[in-house]
Amino acid sequence: QVQLVESGGGLVQAGGSLRLSCTASGRTFSTYSMGWFRQAPGKEREFVAAITWSGSVTDYVGSVKGRFSISRDNAKNMVYLQMNSLNPEDTAVYYCAARSGGWLRGVYDYWGQGTQVTVSS
Repeated sequence: QVQLVESGGGLVQAGGSLRLSCTASGRTFSTYSMGWFRQAPGKEREFVAAITWSGSVTDYVGSVKGRFSISRDNAKNMVYLQMNSLNPEDTAVYYCAARSGGWLRGVYDYWGQGTQVTVSS
């Protein structure tokens, strides 16, 4: 079982940056692939980024490539999403998720409660 808690969301102007953090509980955190998803009002939840248990492989949705960066610190049970050059289309609730398999676009087993990111124009 893994419990996830996101933090770091907030209000930022277009062009600004935010760093989201996800704190995980559980001794097996380092064996999980971790992902970030987001859901904007009236839209379906979408994949944003993910990272394998070792951190050696990452994956991003096309709209955030070159602007967002996912990383993890297994010693601290933390995963991060650095978001740069934010635009209003990035406004959404961002969720941290974990899955036991290595395929980063697979089904995720555990989810956090989400953190709101709002980008003003």
